This record gives sequence, structure tokens and C-alpha cells, in this order.
Amino acid sequence: MCYDAFNSMKAPKQNRRRFLALGAGLAGLTACKKTVPSEIGAGVRAYGERSPLEKAARDVKESITPGTGATRTPLQDLDGIITPSSLHFERHHAGVPSIDRAKHEILLHGMVEQPMVFTMDDLRRFPSVSRIYFIECSGNGGGELAGNPQPDPQKAAGLLSCSEWTGVPLSTLLKAARLKPEAKWVVAEGADACLMARSIPMEKALDDILVAYGQNGEAIRPEQGYPVRLVVPGWEGNINVKWLHRLHVVDQPAMTRDETAHYTDLMPDGKAQMFTFVMEAKSIITRPAGGQKLAYGPGPYEVTGVAWSGKGKIQRVEVSVDNGQTWTDAELQTPVLSKAITRFRLPWQWAGKAAALQSRCTDETGYTQPTIEALNAVRGYRSTYHCNAIKTWHVKEDGSVTHV
Repeated sequence: MCYDAFNSMKAPKQNRRRFLALGAGLAGLTACKKTVPSEIGAGVRAYGERSPLEKAARDVKESITPGTGATRTPLQDLDGIITPSSLHFERHHAGVPSIDRAKHEILLHGMVEQPMVFTMDDLRRFPSVSRIYFIECSGNGGGELAGNPQPDPQKAAGLLSCSEWTGVPLSTLLKAARLKPEAKWVVAEGADACLMARSIPMEKALDDILVAYGQNGEAIRPEQGYPVRLVVPGWEGNINVKWLHRLHVVDQPAMTRDETAHYTDLMPDGKAQMFTFVMEAKSIITRPAGGQKLAYGPGPYEVTGVAWSGKGKIQRVEVSVDNGQTWTDAELQTPVLSKAITRFRLPWQWAGKAAALQSRCTDETGYTQPTIEALNAVRGYRSTYHCNAIKTWHVKEDGSVTHV
């Protein structure tokens, strides 16, 4: 290597030897300048940016309703279980507010003995915890229920991300305010333009919810609710209220527009299920997947993907390469955490023939991810929420992978 002249140098006893060794090293380095790239003198690049050779990015989808929008996580481009903060999916209903952390406050009132107002500095006086949890929009993959399969992992399941969240347990704040016996629900409200609000049963509020101000070791980003948000492990995305500014303790749920109409599950008989909070066990293969190609021809490949469950830990993931006729247990990458993404892997010897790749997971409650047919038999084709059906990727003989 071109650095051998330096690596092999020993501390000389005489200045002449030292000078000659240094000269030889510099000559060797000059000779290999064309083969050893250097950033010295190159254009200035902001620290922390990805290499320009890496193209992973959230896709942006703006709604026809003014002020609303969404972005999806590029699951096919990620490794491990943590989603970089810059690639975390995002959904907003009335734009992203600009909030001054120094002036922001959270009001906790209602059925409590001691109403309280917390500044961001107040929150940091309480004992904090850090937990790894996924957040998934209830509309993730909803189009698939209606027979509209999406072409790649990002579009099929990209309203899913997993981060390390840091903050104060909601139970700590509620106990500080001293709940009254009749307190049954907490209405969490955001400081965005639509004052997005969701009702949370007290049992969940006192369990594992975080009032989070940190994400992946830094302050939560504006699109994720800066300076503070709720993280409600395992429950549908929009109940994880962002830009949190009010916690109202009540004896019954508040019937907001989103809870009575927009976020219900319409059943085949015309009735609708309300308060479908938990995101059930789901998995998806992210490589090989739609939009990709087995470029090296027949031979060994790794099948990998992610699985998650709002009910707890993933216990098992099976992979099929023949459209569900046979299944093989995949390896679960550690750590396997409750209500967090779990990475799975399986070595696969592709024979160069058409194949259909699927994954199905089972969580620690024993619940197993269903087929699209089984899910539609219960929910019908009219629902666009809580789709956790098995996803199929079709491998063609030329190695290309598609959703159809």
C-alpha cells in the first residue's frame, strides 16, 4: 500500500536517517495521489450528511387538502432496526408549527387535585428514560386491502419507523398532579393549527407512554413534534400526539372529528369499529423486494426484512419462496424488543426460476400475521386502516422483483 513507507518507519537515532525516511515516505505518498482519494481541499460538505453516493430519502406525498402531507421511510435502504431521524416517516394534518422551546408549555388539568404547567426545563427535572419503540400510521398499507398492491417497501409499508425515544413517563406527570378517582381518560392535544387531539384510556396512560423530547440521541425534529410529543408504544400513529401542549384528564373520551369519523374501521356490514388502537403483528421483506433485481444471477442471496407487533415482542418469523406453500424459520437479529422493529434474515439459494417471496410473523401472544384473503374475510374491502396482511414479492426469471 502507498502508506507502507510511513507504517514501516521506526524512530531513527540520527537526524540524517530521519530526514531520509521522511523524504522516502513523502515521495511514496506523492506517487499514489491518484489512487488515494482525499477530501483535503475538496468542496465544503455539512457534517453529518450522508455520502452523496447514498440516495436513501423519504418520498413526499402531499394531500389534496391544504396543509396536510406525508412522507414515507425507505425501508428497503435501511439496515438494523433503528430509523435515522432524517428518514422517519411523517404525517401532518395542518402543517408543521414553528415552536420556541424556551416558551413552550404543557398544561395538565381536569380531574386532578393539582393542575400543573410544565416548561421544557421542568420536564428535564423529572427522571428520564430511553426506550426503543416503533410508530406506525394506521393507514400503512391500507390500499392493499382494496386490491391495490404497492410497488416497493417504501410505498407498501413506509408509514413505519423505529427510534430510541427519550423523555418522562406520562404516569410520572399524572401522579405528580394527583389523579381524582373518577379520572378515566386523558385527552392529549397538539399545538399544530388543527389542535390535533386524541383520547387515551387511563390504563394505557399509566402504563408505558412517554412524554418524549429526544429521538435517537438528539432533540426531536420539527416534523416529529419538536419540542415534545407523546410516544404511545404499539398503538396507531396519530394517537402519538405531536407538538404536545395540553393534557386534559376526563371521565369519558372526547369525541373529536378524527375519532368519530376518520380513524374508524369500516366493516363489511356497514358498521364501524371505533378505538382500534393496537397495531397488530406485521412483517415485510425489504430485500429482495419490489423495484430491485437479483443482479448476480442464480446463486446465494440473503432474504431480509422487518417485523413488529403492538402487542409485544416478535416470537417467530417464517419465510416462503413458493407463494406460501412451504415455510422456513428465519433468524431473528438481536435485540428482540417489545413494541419495536425486529430484523429477520434467511439465506436463500436462488435457482434462477420464478419465485414468490413472503414473510409472516408471530408475536408473543401467539397471534400470527394473516393472508390478505383472511383479513378481507373479516374486514372486507372497504376498510383502509390497520392492514397487516402478508405481502408478496414476485421474482422473475431475469432476476427482477415486482409486486405483481
